[in-house]
Amino acid sequence: MRSPTANPGIRLAEVMAALSIATDLGMGQPLESALRSCVAAVRLGEALGFDDDALRDVYYLSLLRYIGCNAETQALAALFGDELALRRDFAAVDPGDPVEVVRLAAAHIRRAHASEPPDRLEALVANALHDLPRAMHETFAGHCEVAQRLAARLGLPDSLIVCLGQLYERWDGKGQPRGLKGEAVAPAVLVVTLAQDALVWTRIGGIEAAMAMARERSGGAYQPGMAARFCERAPFILAGLDEEPSWAAVLAMEPGAPPMLSNEAFDRCCEALADFADIKSPYTLGHSPGVASLAAGAGRRCGLIEVDVSALHRAALLHDLGRVGVSAGLWGKAGPLSEREWEQVRLHPYYTERILARSAALERLGAIASLHHERLDGSGYHRGALGPSLSVPARVLAAADAYHAMTEPRPHRPARTP
Repeated sequence: MRSPTANPGIRLAEVMAALSIATDLGMGQPLESALRSCVAAVRLGEALGFDDDALRDVYYLSLLRYIGCNAETQALAALFGDELALRRDFAAVDPGDPVEVVRLAAAHIRRAHASEPPDRLEALVANALHDLPRAMHETFAGHCEVAQRLAARLGLPDSLIVCLGQLYERWDGKGQPRGLKGEAVAPAVLVVTLAQDALVWTRIGGIEAAMAMARERSGGAYQPGMAARFCERAPFILAGLDEEPSWAAVLAMEPGAPPMLSNEAFDRCCEALADFADIKSPYTLGHSPGVASLAAGAGRRCGLIEVDVSALHRAALLHDLGRVGVSAGLWGKAGPLSEREWEQVRLHPYYTERILARSAALERLGAIASLHHERLDGSGYHRGALGPSLSVPARVLAAADAYHAMTEPRPHRPARTP
């Protein structure tokens, strides 16, 4: 048995990189988008002459820019329908261009409420667009606040927490939520924003499209010197990023000595990630810690040794990370799900597995966590595994999750008594 303070063999960067894959799902972006942006942002920071401290903020911010993405998702889904599709399309829009923003918002509102009578639909669109500036401010402010709180719990440095409060700020002062301008915006924020936008436009039209976008937004979203340096070095900065980046390569880029997590620090990270998953829906707040407590207690009653109880507790904290990849509109739907909607919901254990699969230490937890909806008779999902293939920890987790969920209210039913 390990001592309580022993190193569990996992780097902080591994946990953050895994979390970045979850935020890719939550933002409607291709998996590994944040890993690619990490490579591009660090390369750009190096081209700008950043020292190790500044590069460390760039490195972690590129991985964690969207850790607040589960904030406000219920409200977004109620107005825009599939908030993941909205975010996917919004990634290519210049938020400082109100015409672009309004055009995109109106299109998604009309699609989400297409069944409404024409006169009611147009009134709904008009009211929503009137309130759009306030709604955008609240959404961006919520993202920043949640990101900063999670980062503090993850033990990240103050300089990075400052950056997370400026996620949507711009060089020209037209950003959110504080309207910071020029040198008041942290350099890491400007670098990461430029690198991530460049990757989106590279997917759309190649390196030339990314360079044209950077020139067009120079002096607006981006500091002019940074935009110019990006254009000078774009072929190098974006080289090889059309392929899946190597997990090992991204970890190798971490500036300075890589922090390793103690068992206590790893537990705190798992607890923070549990809350990240649960805030996807108001119906699941506190769900994952509750499941973890039940599972650990039941595991001990079943005779598991303490090291396996610890792994079960951590897996239970992480089991619902994949919820971020399913629209909040489905988690909040009061009526029955359609077959297509049900298929989307059934994917969330698979997403949990994908989020945790790249790190050897996390993969062991993901192997348990992804089985939380399997059943002994093979009727579960996403694998349809049968009893003999399900370990005791997997069975305990599935039972704990089912019990805890039944004692919580859901949009289609009240909470059941114990």
